[in-house]
Amino acid sequence: MKNILCVVIIALAVAAGVYAASDNPPAWAYGTPPTPPPPAQPAPDDGSMKSLPGSTLHFTLTQIRDPFGPADWYPADHPTMPDVVAHGRRPDVRACSLCHYPNGKGRPENAPVAGFPKEYFIQQMMDFRNGLRKSADPKKANTNIMIGFAKSMTDDEIKQAAEYFSSMKWTPWIKVMETKMVPKTRLAGGMYLTLEGNEKEPLGQRIIETPENTEGTELLRDCRSGFIAYVPVGSIKKGEALVTTGGGGKTMQCGSCHGADLKGIGPVPGIAGRSPSYLVRQMYDMQQGTRNGMWTQLMKPVVAKLSEEDMLAIAAYTSSRMP
Repeated sequence: MKNILCVVIIALAVAAGVYAASDNPPAWAYGTPPTPPPPAQPAPDDGSMKSLPGSTLHFTLTQIRDPFGPADWYPADHPTMPDVVAHGRRPDVRACSLCHYPNGKGRPENAPVAGFPKEYFIQQMMDFRNGLRKSADPKKANTNIMIGFAKSMTDDEIKQAAEYFSSMKWTPWIKVMETKMVPKTRLAGGMYLTLEGNEKEPLGQRIIETPENTEGTELLRDCRSGFIAYVPVGSIKKGEALVTTGGGGKTMQCGSCHGADLKGIGPVPGIAGRSPSYLVRQMYDMQQGTRNGMWTQLMKPVVAKLSEEDMLAIAAYTSSRMP
């Protein structure tokens, strides 16, 4: 019955017409500069052993960022990783844990895959493989990298990764704060990092996600250190209205498919407490037609009339909800 309701609401949304957002993707959500920067140079490894609070392990910088076996600081925090998650497969498939972390929570520039339903995860990988899922911003390189991984991975490797990440519940990872001013930041690999000092700048109509601990996240890949999402004042309340009522016909109630608590229903993923940058990218990609596939067809009418400000508000609200 719930699936029938979703289809009916979506059909009504289609009849209501289509709104096209700006032709330029919101740079703050995609973490892409106006012009491609020169290739980033990783911090040099002096061979010293690094450590993190709560971990008995020690790694060099080279070990921490090894694409075929990155550091796992807290192995007791998660189930045993299948080999494709822990090490990938040389030379074409990097370890899933490199970008998404062993706990599957990832960072704002990639997907928070922990707790995604197994069926949904597999479908997204098939969409990447079959050319149905791309980024609306061609400068977002890691989307193209994911397409390459999906094409190189075997069906069994994709299944193993899906079973692993779906076995873990999504738990709090993002602290959402309404504000008018934010710390000044720099872009590094699609992620906003707070500059040293206390300089601030107006937030405007953006969401800026920064690590709680810049060094711990950028250099050491601390998967116990989460993120702060700075959102415009009033955006959470506006987003609540759009999410819970549909905004007077502008969209549909998110709970109809994602559940009243936004934690997901069956193969539909949860959206509560996840990265707002990621959520805005997905809504924009769907609206612009660069993200397609079976599940996306149900979402396209939902996002058709949303402005970028609407997407920002929806993401601010859903990210502020406890997962």
